[in-house]
Amino acid sequence: MNSNVIIIPFSDTNSDAIKTLNLEWLTKYFKVEPKDEMVLSNPKSEIIDKGGFIFYAQYQGSIVGTVSLLKIDEVTFELSKMAVSSSVQGIGIGKQMLEHCFEFSKHNNINKLILYSNRSLQSAIHLYTKYGFKEIPLEAGIYERADIKMEKSIL
Repeated sequence: MNSNVIIIPFSDTNSDAIKTLNLEWLTKYFKVEPKDEMVLSNPKSEIIDKGGFIFYAQYQGSIVGTVSLLKIDEVTFELSKMAVSSSVQGIGIGKQMLEHCFEFSKHNNINKLILYSNRSLQSAIHLYTKYGFKEIPLEAGIYERADIKMEKSIL
């Protein structure tokens, strides 16, 4: 665990960071889908106001990572919009954000996390698998880029 990384919650003053960080990887590997544009441009109304949560990783005074928990139902949330700036990848920030989400879930009666990803993102898939996510059937029409769906029980 990198003690120089602090996980902080969403606030109006840092609301743009979710869009900036996610656009970096989306434009590098895929394309920005209409659903992405809607959520990333309106994180408060699309995530927070719908019962979800947004967290940021702060490192050396800058926000360099983000992850969201989108509410599916009372006990199931989607781990989503996870991004770490390319300038600081490889120092464990993604792991710390995942571990924060697991602890947060335990303390907030969230029983299951799901996520959608793409097999071409091998380091992300490896990280999810290492932390106990298991592949489950993928329904169509969520994200064009998604070719894998995974879930993890928190209890």
